[in-house]
Amino acid sequence: MTKSQGDVVRTALAILDEHGAAAVSLRAIAERLGVRMNSVLWHAKSRARLGELMADAIIGGVSLEGLPAGWRERAAEIVRRYRGALLAHRDGAAVVTGTYAAEPATLDVAEALVGALLDGGMAERDAAWTCWSLIYFTLGLTQEEQAAPARFTRELEVGDRPALRRVLPELSVDSFAERFEYGLDRLL
Repeated sequence: MTKSQGDVVRTALAILDEHGAAAVSLRAIAERLGVRMNSVLWHAKSRARLGELMADAIIGGVSLEGLPAGWRERAAEIVRRYRGALLAHRDGAAVVTGTYAAEPATLDVAEALVGALLDGGMAERDAAWTCWSLIYFTLGLTQEEQAAPARFTRELEVGDRPALRRVLPELSVDSFAERFEYGLDRLL
């Protein structure tokens, strides 16, 4: 039975959520769907294309409904929802970070965010670069947060680095939401 591109992407996201990004492959999707690899390749021409489709599906979780009217509040809420969409999937930030998805959902979120920044009176260059700064900041911090249980520890040995030793308590696993809000506020 022929499957759709939507079936391929939904299956890839299910594998992602169950086993993480490393487990997602065209072969694993074909096995899960009970089809030949060629069927999957018909809808996702390559691993890179599959990543783009997955990233756009993840970003498709960003609701653009009911946003605040004020430009700053609207921009902040879009970025908060973007983070929420990344966190809704295991390794969501890693999947999105690894792609350049010029796909509908991703472009819709960028349009809404850039529009809010332009409404705030930013020049075109400032709006574009602030949008990228917000997205890159959110991707990086969220990727660190999603990797935190496996990699992050308060017991980090910094050696003879007194400045790092002083700030280490501020970089706990429990501070991601606060650090996100801090960075969001500073960038806006």
